[in-house]
Amino acid sequence: MPAPMPAPPQPAPSGAWLRSPAGLGRATAVLLGLVVATDLFACFADFLVMSVAGDAADGALDADLAHRADRADTLYATAGVAQGAALVATAVVYLCWLWRVRVNAEVFDASRHSMKRGWVIGGWFCPVVNLWFPRRIVLDCWEASAPWGARGGHAPVNAWWSVWIGSLLVGRAAYTQYDHAGTPAELRDASRLMLFSDGLDIAAAVLAAVVVVHMTRLQNRKVLSGELLTPAFG
Repeated sequence: MPAPMPAPPQPAPSGAWLRSPAGLGRATAVLLGLVVATDLFACFADFLVMSVAGDAADGALDADLAHRADRADTLYATAGVAQGAALVATAVVYLCWLWRVRVNAEVFDASRHSMKRGWVIGGWFCPVVNLWFPRRIVLDCWEASAPWGARGGHAPVNAWWSVWIGSLLVGRAAYTQYDHAGTPAELRDASRLMLFSDGLDIAAAVLAAVVVVHMTRLQNRKVLSGELLTPAFG
């Protein structure tokens, strides 16, 4: 028997029209690069704290160690502020980009989306469901943006989300351990875990940039294919 023909895409809901995600995609990728830069700075600060705490745990208490400890504390605090600022700026632009690609994806195929559009923003801030709602939304957009008749592989999205969740869990454990460190040895262990957490955050930011760039290109190519009812971005 011949294979059944795939169901045609459902029409876009009212209020959904195509707009180019290219500008927001580039801005998001640049800001994710800034996140990587601040995380690298944080890794340097973590390493300094780990080195000072390790020397203190070994009994090397002198004036030079005190100077290095002050410098490490200053850099650690500065890195935390830089990371927070970069994260907030990136989150704002990223959510604008995600909203844009979600609306475009509804124009491509409204049947691909299992969640209401409001969850594009709310899914990140609602406790518990923020562990999987954003991934599902990105996957729906990814599939709707794939070339006609094709189903895009999920590996880039799954890799990004897995590393992102891992960085959140390890980061929370590292901050807790750091706050409760009462001896140089405990501080050394906490800073080592913090270094691992910042490394995971770097990997998550790189993978997020891969997803952003690839989905932006998919959407541009789909419009330029000439098979849409709306021939160009509005």
